[in-house]
Amino acid sequence: MHEGHAPGGELAGVLSWLAAFSALAAVVLYTWAAARSRRRGRGWPAVRQACFALGGVSLAVAAVSPLPGGEFTAHMLRHLLAGMAAPLLLVLGRPVTLALRVAGGAGRRRLLAVVRSRVVTWLLFPPLAALLDMGGLWALYRTPVFAATHHAPLLHALVHVHVVAAGVLFSASICQVEPLRRRYGLAVRAGTLVAASAAHAILAKSLYGTPPPGTAFPAGDVRAGAALMYYGGDLIEIGLAAVVAVQWYVASGRALSRARPPAPLVP
Repeated sequence: MHEGHAPGGELAGVLSWLAAFSALAAVVLYTWAAARSRRRGRGWPAVRQACFALGGVSLAVAAVSPLPGGEFTAHMLRHLLAGMAAPLLLVLGRPVTLALRVAGGAGRRRLLAVVRSRVVTWLLFPPLAALLDMGGLWALYRTPVFAATHHAPLLHALVHVHVVAAGVLFSASICQVEPLRRRYGLAVRAGTLVAASAAHAILAKSLYGTPPPGTAFPAGDVRAGAALMYYGGDLIEIGLAAVVAVQWYVASGRALSRARPPAPLVP
């Protein structure tokens, strides 16, 4: 994705525009699928479509649009857009459910086989998804990897692909809104979210005092970027917590309804 000093010149630019085009193409495909579902008489909520569209646009903006602030601050804003905000919005759009709704019988079976496979089930185990997401960020910012991405465009692209993919996995593991093979309990998801939020906050605080190894960003830029990571991450994590809280509220209401004895018949 684009940086103030993009590594690799033309190659970096091509990869950035390819990422932006892919994100917008996914939005167009999703919009077509939602319209097809409605034509079949099976409505699709506009709020889900809006979430997915905003997620795709966020990815495209992170890929190619110049962002305010110094180089590190702009990079951190891209991290929040591509690695946290966009994944949450994409997951809330429930693209797998939509694809299952519009796919034919054979396509539906193949997609369900993938979504409910053992590999996907393990990848969506919340602690593992959190480790892939937060562990990748710690490896990026607390080792020389981040500095190396400024001189290796393919590494730069691979890092951002991992950030987006790990963010989607983490958001999907916490929200659990698709037809998965196994839905992990609210306690596991809430506990994982708290632990991951703490890891993200500690990383941001460490960056405030010590920049990534091998970099030479101005101190003010590093502090501004670290503060953005800290407070911006909190906002997005509150959004994830809100999803879990709503699911807990709905599940509790259903449990109470089942436990409530039926009203006596009045003669």
